[in-house]
Amino acid sequence: MPRESLEDLVAAARREAEAAEFPVDEPVYRKNGRDPMEPVLCAGSVEAPLGIMGRDLGKDEVAAGQPLIGAAGRLVRLGILKAWGDEEDVADSGAGSDAGPPLQAALKYVLLTNTVPYKPPGNKAYPESVRRRFRPFVERLLADHWTGRHLITLGAEAFGWFEPYIDADLLAERGKGDVRFESSFPGLLPTHGAAGGSRAITVFPLPHPSPLNRRWYDRFPSMLADRLAEIRGLQKVTSAG
Repeated sequence: MPRESLEDLVAAARREAEAAEFPVDEPVYRKNGRDPMEPVLCAGSVEAPLGIMGRDLGKDEVAAGQPLIGAAGRLVRLGILKAWGDEEDVADSGAGSDAGPPLQAALKYVLLTNTVPYKPPGNKAYPESVRRRFRPFVERLLADHWTGRHLITLGAEAFGWFEPYIDADLLAERGKGDVRFESSFPGLLPTHGAAGGSRAITVFPLPHPSPLNRRWYDRFPSMLADRLAEIRGLQKVTSAG
């Protein structure tokens, strides 16, 4: 187990946020009674076999204090429940209702995070300079705290976050175009203990399931189901070995 607790990691991310200004959608935080300097680093279980990374927070995520809980997040969480949960989980999920529960049961099966643990103004992607500032905290979350090995990325920015950890030739061959959504990308995350080292992960990219992403939105549930079935199959093989 890491010497650093998740609470320590969140506190370190906050200190970085307070060290120098960067764009944050402060009105959305204030409207929801949230501190705009408090990072929303993750939700779910660090012991979950699956990780999912999005780009950054939206207004629903700020309100709930969790990643992936708006319209796109509900699609993701429902897909996870169908793949890992039981019939009771799915029946009680409140799926399809904006007023329903935020599919909390899915958090038993997944760790959810983003490239940056803050909401940008106007939902525009954070520039690389901001992603670089907060990369160490997301990296430590995934390398030192999370125990899983398989991670789905949602959208180009989330997949691009992993480029430093994946073989460049593989990225050049299969990391562009639609073929990436049918490919997997082994990578190594550096660990941060006294002995250093690295741990292996595999990244499975998907398009972002935003309702504005008309090309992929209707297809996303089946694409996610296929990815989750692929990952579950790999995990069964690993367990059997």
